[in-house]
Amino acid sequence: MSPQKRVKNSQVQKRTSQVSGNYPTNLLAWEEKEDLNDSKYSLKRGQNNPVEDYGHADDQAEDALQIAVRYFEKGPVKTSQNKDKILEEHLKTVENVALKNGLAPEGIDILLNVALSGKFGSAVNTRILKCMIPTTLISEHSVVKAVSWLCVGKCSGSTKVLFYRWLVAMFDFIDHKEEINLLYGFFFASLQDDALCPYACHLLYLLTKKENGEYFIPVDSKLKILISFQGMQPHLQALLSLYKFFAPTLISVSLPTRKKIYFKNSENLWKTALLAVRQRNQGPPPEPLKLMLGPAKVRPVKRKWNSYSVIPVLNSSSCSKECGKKGMILSNYLSSHELFPLEQLKSFPQLLQNIHCLELPSQMGAVLNNSLLLHYINCVKDESILLRLYHWLSQTLQEECIWYKVNNFEHEKEFANFLATVNRAQCFLQEGFYSCETFLYKSLPLWDGFCCRSQFLQLVSWIPFNSFSEVKPLVFDHLAQLFFTSTIYFKSSVLQSLKELLQNWLLWLSVDIHMKPVMNSPLETTLGGSMNSVSELIHYVGWLSTTALRLESNSTFLLHFILDFYEKVCDIYINYNLPLVVLFPPGIFYPALLSLDSSILNQLCYIMHRYRKNLTAAKKNELVQKTKSEFNFSSKTYQEFNHYLTAMVGCLWTSKPFQKGFYIDPDVLEKTGVAEYKNSLNLVHHPALLSYAVSFLLQGKKWNWYLDYLFSEGLQGLKLFIRSSIHHSSVP
Repeated sequence: MSPQKRVKNSQVQKRTSQVSGNYPTNLLAWEEKEDLNDSKYSLKRGQNNPVEDYGHADDQAEDALQIAVRYFEKGPVKTSQNKDKILEEHLKTVENVALKNGLAPEGIDILLNVALSGKFGSAVNTRILKCMIPTTLISEHSVVKAVSWLCVGKCSGSTKVLFYRWLVAMFDFIDHKEEINLLYGFFFASLQDDALCPYACHLLYLLTKKENGEYFIPVDSKLKILISFQGMQPHLQALLSLYKFFAPTLISVSLPTRKKIYFKNSENLWKTALLAVRQRNQGPPPEPLKLMLGPAKVRPVKRKWNSYSVIPVLNSSSCSKECGKKGMILSNYLSSHELFPLEQLKSFPQLLQNIHCLELPSQMGAVLNNSLLLHYINCVKDESILLRLYHWLSQTLQEECIWYKVNNFEHEKEFANFLATVNRAQCFLQEGFYSCETFLYKSLPLWDGFCCRSQFLQLVSWIPFNSFSEVKPLVFDHLAQLFFTSTIYFKSSVLQSLKELLQNWLLWLSVDIHMKPVMNSPLETTLGGSMNSVSELIHYVGWLSTTALRLESNSTFLLHFILDFYEKVCDIYINYNLPLVVLFPPGIFYPALLSLDSSILNQLCYIMHRYRKNLTAAKKNELVQKTKSEFNFSSKTYQEFNHYLTAMVGCLWTSKPFQKGFYIDPDVLEKTGVAEYKNSLNLVHHPALLSYAVSFLLQGKKWNWYLDYLFSEGLQGLKLFIRSSIHHSSVP
């Protein structure tokens, strides 16, 4: 690109960053530069530098764009015989330049007026609106003028709908929102139009603040009428949920508790072009940022950190010089509407000082990479913030998911980085996002089990607590199909993910189950219902694990992950104060008991020790309460544990394993390599401990010291089990 072109582009960018937002409405700015450019191009046309030739071609395209825009601004030439051909040429020029480089604010200002003024037919207006792709920003003044054309009524209904869709899609490219917010009543009146209603709801959803309370009073009756005709549509539910949060006493409409994807994606027409322009103008994508609990330290780098990032840039729609001054007292802060610019928020003390004058960006995805703003979300407990974040995530996940697009894995790394950022935000907030849950429901049947595996399974581990019977056909049935047909490493990854899911569910329940449910809380259920869901999840993992062990010939590697899961299960009663004890199935217990690996046996001993502690505590609690409760454990649970305990003591101590009533799979026994297992299994002859016995014999020590020798070798689980489960008189 020529030096003159770079100067021109820098001037455009400088104008778009001005606070006033006033842009020229004609082509004078471009025309004044034409002569200067033409005179300087002639100096270079004799050279054959390829870079300069490319820049010259770029300048020619820009000149053609100026001619085309001038043509549209003046209107159709009725006397021309070739008017259709000329019109088509100029339309193609605008489309090509817009799709390649985007349009400057001046060009968008003019073409918006053309599309909505009715100078041309509906087909032409549609094509113009479809190529309204900004290079940098869009002037708020241009949008206000465009809205004023809607009052004249010269454009068709389809053009109005397309304009609303464009306005929603480009909302975050508009430099300011103050004047647009003054048109709130106009957009609210558009709800009466059936075609405009979904997009008007979306636009109002983005614009609504607590200050718009004057519209909350009539909204209840008006939206009731709309619902009576249309039903509870997702877009109406979204707007109502926001109004109900800001003014719960003024909204009497009852809302479903289940979250939905509220809006259709309005960006589909422009998404690909916007991404292409961003990628070309800003360079390759960066690595994802790590979230930290400390101050947000931003170090300048050579390339823009958000280049081609799915996550939008963090910016404030307006800022105040007064807010944040040390001289202002709190009462002045609260009485004013001044906002602290988000770009200046650098440390946690600064967040605390200005927490009362922060306003999060309209496109909520910008908070995902900012730990301070995630702290803010965690502190204020404003459901409208989460509603906005869920909406943004729902649309972005659906748009960016590469396995929705057949054989298109071009942006796999970028999508993996985006999922990793979402997972870090969920971990930071210790809360699963409903939009990610919905994304899992839709995308899991299409997932191949390879693309973005780590990030996708992390999404599974953050599924919000819900009824297992509802989640199972949507997630776990599809996951089981992949689980059984994949490698042992995939099986292990799934088990690790399910362990983290169980841990998250237990944490949420232990904190919130005894608190009064809040609006739309995932825990709006009884304690018994919650325990049933957790129990069903544990039984599901037990079924997966038992089948996987058969498929993988009782793999020691797989057993480690299975027992890791049950280490979490065995301590639910004591560690989480929840009335639940679920034992592992025989298909897991016996392969672990007869494993050739000492670490597996040691882990099993620890789990049995913790099961004993939990069941003993539960029994004592039942005796203290002396009243029958729905959470008293059945005698079957105690009998099953005693059954396992007898088998373990027989294998490790009395040399009398598997007495009457025991059945062991012959393949498991054959794998141990012990011929006379009925009389020889004990601490010395157990296949997992033979190497320790041989080593002890070689040291020439007395057998009385053998048990201490085993304990000194790091078998702490074995030590805890023997100390707690073997009669003290028989233990040295």
